[in-house]
Amino acid sequence: MTKTKNNKKGEPEAYIDRDLSWMYFNRRILQEATKPDIPLLERLSFLGIYSNNLDEFFRVRMATLSRIAEYEDKSVRKESEHAAQLIKRITKLNNRYAKEYEDAIHEVTECLRRENIFLLKDNELEEDQQQFVRQFFRQKLSGFVNPVWLSAVKELTEAADDNIYLAVKMQAEGKKTGEYALIEMPVAVCGRFIHLPDKEGKSYLMYLDDVIRFCLPMIFSGMDYTHFEAYAFKFTKDAEMEIDNDLRNGMLQKISKGVKSRRKGDALRVIYDAGMPKDLLKRVMNKLNLDKLDTVLAGGRYHNHKDLMSFPDCGRKDLKYPAWPPIVKPELDEDVSLLKLIQQQDHYIHVPYHSFDYYIRVLQEAAISKHVRSIKTTLYRLAKTSKVVTALINAARNGKKVTVVIELLARFDEASNISWSKLMQDAGIHVIFGVEGLKVHSKITHIGMKTGPDIACVSTGNFHEGNARTYTDYMLMTAAKNVVTDVANVFSFIEKPYTPVRFRELLVSPNEMKKKFLRLIDDEIKNKQTGKPAYIRMKINHITDPVMVKKLYEASAAGVPIDIVLRGNCSLVTGLPGVSETIHINGIIDRYLEHSRIFIFAAGGEEKCFIGSADWMPRNLDNRVEVVTPVYDPAIKADLRTVVDYGLRDTCQGRIVDGRGENLPWQTGEERPFRSQEELYLHYLELEKEISRP
Repeated sequence: MTKTKNNKKGEPEAYIDRDLSWMYFNRRILQEATKPDIPLLERLSFLGIYSNNLDEFFRVRMATLSRIAEYEDKSVRKESEHAAQLIKRITKLNNRYAKEYEDAIHEVTECLRRENIFLLKDNELEEDQQQFVRQFFRQKLSGFVNPVWLSAVKELTEAADDNIYLAVKMQAEGKKTGEYALIEMPVAVCGRFIHLPDKEGKSYLMYLDDVIRFCLPMIFSGMDYTHFEAYAFKFTKDAEMEIDNDLRNGMLQKISKGVKSRRKGDALRVIYDAGMPKDLLKRVMNKLNLDKLDTVLAGGRYHNHKDLMSFPDCGRKDLKYPAWPPIVKPELDEDVSLLKLIQQQDHYIHVPYHSFDYYIRVLQEAAISKHVRSIKTTLYRLAKTSKVVTALINAARNGKKVTVVIELLARFDEASNISWSKLMQDAGIHVIFGVEGLKVHSKITHIGMKTGPDIACVSTGNFHEGNARTYTDYMLMTAAKNVVTDVANVFSFIEKPYTPVRFRELLVSPNEMKKKFLRLIDDEIKNKQTGKPAYIRMKINHITDPVMVKKLYEASAAGVPIDIVLRGNCSLVTGLPGVSETIHINGIIDRYLEHSRIFIFAAGGEEKCFIGSADWMPRNLDNRVEVVTPVYDPAIKADLRTVVDYGLRDTCQGRIVDGRGENLPWQTGEERPFRSQEELYLHYLELEKEISRP
């Protein structure tokens, strides 16, 4: 909730709780799904993203709030009461947004019908379609649909919460009472949407839910039931892991245990079909062990709308975003050594506008080059088929000294990271499992050279080929001595976390990053007071750190213009008289997930630019190993200015983020709306043409 109070000097302060601001952010995604100018199948995808985000939010953040609210200890009574109050506020918002969501689902489904794409229910099938569904069930589905009598289920929370369930009520002719069963839908095996044969230029699809409903007489054949009802429900469990603190166990074993224990989490949220009969609903709820702080929400016929992210396109590419192939960087596309190019001059890539393959090529060249001695890198999340890991394994086989810091606590990717780490260890790579008590979230690579200066890559995002196709991230590739030396020192800190390390160029958390950011803001305040150029312009995912929020208010009160391009959580309240009148925040949701962190300070006319992995949240600034690097190359600084400027100008996909949660669009006098991602793509295309001209 919004907190407003007076500090010792009598000056007002305002702070939006992180979790409340997250609800506002996720609503911006929902709002994209309601925009008629967004391609129809992309609107479906936004509905899926909204649903998936909400599931993860309840698994993690609401789980944490529930634990705090339920903790009975006088020493934390204030925190417990605040958490309980916040849960009520979030639940109220969730109920409100759920209605907006159901309306959006209905609207998009109607739009699909107008485009001759029909989602059929089990009672809407024609004879030939019924035959197809029966055949589909016999050939592909029957072995994976295994009902369980509800009376035999002790606790539903022992089941996985990443799926949908059908609660089935069956009744025989002449019997007054029914029997009840539970079916876990095999979405992972069959997909959520079944494509029926097209007819007369029309595409027909069914939810797997309705296929199973139609086939219930086949599933329960020979049991004399004549009447069937089936209603979908889903539940979300506490995903916070209880990691064993026994120091006799290695970190790998601890995380492995934690992943296995996740299935046993308590249920926090239940969504069910509002049409479910009371007797069946009561039986389902009795198996979930809910308490008064948990969320129970009556919804529509279908749940787990995250599956909409993989909705079949039915061959209708016209209902998707037009393709934006990665743009060639001519200066990096020659048949020359990328390592030598980086040793001579700083270079950058901005994915997905540019291809992530340039970074892969750097690793591949380093893996076979006789001039390379060692490679060190951090890995937070990895693609299922990782070219990054393949290149690192190849380097180790070629006699390079390869060190990989892999973060086992990358939420929901722990199992994958464990698997990759074992593979790398088998190949002879020295694998470090992070720092005890600190997540390693930095995105850095160090390449030790035998000839010429060493090389470093500092990125705002994961070294992940999949993410690089949908996340906007910026990577600096440099041989600048002080920066490269600092990157090497970060690895030394990770390997020996209790050894004192000083960083000359980099901003590194949990060491001195926050102090250095505060100092940079203080410099802008002083410059404003002395008449020198002063401003702060940044692009960031989240701002929730109370210290940073307070300092930004202090800068705004001093008259420093503060312009922010933001994606997610924001604890700032703009437009407060004398407090935040100079703060302008544009929240952008578009085809790419905005992920890069860019910080620009006027510095009295000698502008300073930084990029890195850290958001302004307590976890990033105090409890993680994060790296932010200065950027000195004039051309790269100019590009960073363009990226931030375009984001601030975005009136097409941008929304007003002011702490009030309405996410209103910008009202401008311009005839043509400005869409930053599209304009950046065109900008990079023009740069490619200019560089390629003879």
